[in-house]
Amino acid sequence: MSVERSGTALPPVDDVAGERRSKQRFVARRRGEPCFWLVLDGQRIALNDLSAEGFSYPSLTPRANAEVFDFVLQREGLPDEIRGRAETVSYLADAAQTGCHFLGIEGDGAQRLRDWLIAHVIVSASVRITEKDAAAIVAGPSLV
Repeated sequence: MSVERSGTALPPVDDVAGERRSKQRFVARRRGEPCFWLVLDGQRIALNDLSAEGFSYPSLTPRANAEVFDFVLQREGLPDEIRGRAETVSYLADAAQTGCHFLGIEGDGAQRLRDWLIAHVIVSASVRITEKDAAAIVAGPSLV
């Protein structure tokens, strides 16, 4: 969304903030403990954040931008997995963090991911929140 001032369109808020995601991202921790995991190249890595569009994870070594790879996502303490393909879209050296965008998710994985995020919002909320409210947050734009 751009705003006009004096006949000149300002860049969209997301561009100003440097935010490329259109969906809200969620910290992948609950009570300080990791709750979402990435299985990549045989290693299980605690995610930094997760959204309906992608994820980021800690990494000391950058992957090439636009590198495509297979992934598995897991939830702590539950046997459910989501599989798919993603691409690297960013690397933040100062934070040693790689950002990735989903290219495809197998089967009903996109719906299950949505369900994971809704449950995460409900459990993590500091005030009582309904499933409908949590679903709106998950489906809504990035607040970053």
